[in-house]
Amino acid sequence: MPIRLIVGLGNPGPEYEQTRHNAGFWLVDNLANSLPGCRLQRESRFNAMLAKSSIAGQEVWLLEPLTFMNRSGQSVGALARFYKINPDEVLVVHDELDLPPGAAKLKKGGSSGGHNGLKDITAALGTQDYWRLRLGIGHPRTLASQQAVADFVLHRPRKEEQVLIEEAIDKSLRVLPLAVEGKFDVATMRLHSA
Repeated sequence: MPIRLIVGLGNPGPEYEQTRHNAGFWLVDNLANSLPGCRLQRESRFNAMLAKSSIAGQEVWLLEPLTFMNRSGQSVGALARFYKINPDEVLVVHDELDLPPGAAKLKKGGSSGGHNGLKDITAALGTQDYWRLRLGIGHPRTLASQQAVADFVLHRPRKEEQVLIEEAIDKSLRVLPLAVEGKFDVATMRLHSA
């Protein structure tokens, strides 16, 4: 199945813009900027920033929920229902504590791993069987930080971590057309070996 909806997760507002939890927004912003004539615009019907574009010849929606992270499912569920987009045609891009900065992994389904945005999307879609693009931000205990997880994700990455996260976003953007076409095996192999 091709991907028809790419969702970037983050929290709205300038105070959250540069925080680790907004890695999904960063990727979708970069993707929108790379596509001719693509501009994310506020869409109150879905309480989100939204754009429609074409990737690898496929029509694709780009979505950034304007709810807080733990209510992301409201926007995703509403848009998926309205445009009759199946869960396996959805790719959610999010920050991942269990991967080091610089790593990016594609997977379908599985638990939320404690990620409140994924929990809410799973509830809204009624299944865990949607695609995820996990952008590593590291974990405070593996990065020798004493910060609590909630505090860690709501702070800016250190400069060297930011560079690695941006590299992971670039790698991800290069394989995204394959994922959009439904060529997940090839996309996964290229991303995981890059």
